[in-house]
Amino acid sequence: MTDMTKPEGTPLGRFERLLTLWVGLAMIAGLALGALFPGLVQAIAGAEVASINLVVAVLIWAMVYPMMVSVDLGAVGGAFRQPRGLLITLVVNWLIKPFSMALLAVLFFDHVFAPWIAPQDAQQYIAGLILLGAAPCTAMVFVWSQLTRGDATYTLVQVSVNDLIMVVAFAPIVALLLGVTQIVVPWQTLVLATILYVVLPLTAGLVTRRILGTQSRIDIFSARVKPWSMIGLIATVAILFGLQGQTILDRPVVIALIAVPILIQSYLIFAIGYGAAFLMGVPHRIAAPCAMIGTSNFFELAVAVAISLFGLNSGAALATVVGVLVEVPVMLSLVAFANRTRSRFPQEQA
Repeated sequence: MTDMTKPEGTPLGRFERLLTLWVGLAMIAGLALGALFPGLVQAIAGAEVASINLVVAVLIWAMVYPMMVSVDLGAVGGAFRQPRGLLITLVVNWLIKPFSMALLAVLFFDHVFAPWIAPQDAQQYIAGLILLGAAPCTAMVFVWSQLTRGDATYTLVQVSVNDLIMVVAFAPIVALLLGVTQIVVPWQTLVLATILYVVLPLTAGLVTRRILGTQSRIDIFSARVKPWSMIGLIATVAILFGLQGQTILDRPVVIALIAVPILIQSYLIFAIGYGAAFLMGVPHRIAAPCAMIGTSNFFELAVAVAISLFGLNSGAALATVVGVLVEVPVMLSLVAFANRTRSRFPQEQA
């Protein structure tokens, strides 16, 4: 495909494997922080410029930048030699997933859960779920690909193409779906958030790759900065729950309600992508990762934009954090299923 290849990587590390536990502990720490030091949490919430929270912006960059260093534009051209996997990924990520998530969000929070959720809260949860659905996975998919013995270089191609599309498509799709659900769209903030959390980190990642030069140096640098991604995520979750503490303690069932459409969406999207790959005869080393990319979310971006658009203590921000909590156990179950069904797919070169 290309002379520039990505190493197979390492299995899911202990920290990543227990991400749901760490996120859960961060939630508890955030609740304690909000109860014991409410002034500190409010001071963090008040550190805003042009609707962008400065503290959270630093943490989001810590999350996103290490992922963007992995994006290799030199590998993009090789995808057209094996277009079926890429076609499935793009159709699922940009023509199906955002709209199915919006549909499920409206179905559950405007109808099924309506007796238990106030209308203004429902609109916030819908907005958060839309942001999750419009942000396909960027980083963790390399882990899922490795665990299913996927083609690492092809996975890199799929992620790189997704990121390029995200630069131009994320804001319009989010604005369209928020408008359809009758949520006021602050366009200026949405565009600013997309530039701040997608365009600039991607540019910084590409510049970093150019400066480092060789793949071995890029891999060493990526390994060094990768822990900051998880640290930024956990710190952001703690801040969110510090602000949301009283609401969550008063209504803990809301976490479970938000998780319902996320779980349905995850397994539905995987079934569509994996099933399409099976029907099209895509080799398993490409089929499994292309289904995982659509299923997993770029939750770091979703969290960042939810905070920018609706605030740190919004229901939208809470919904995106629930997506983080749900993702790892769901994806590990799908990895296990993909590995059990490997023999049903072609194994030879596509």
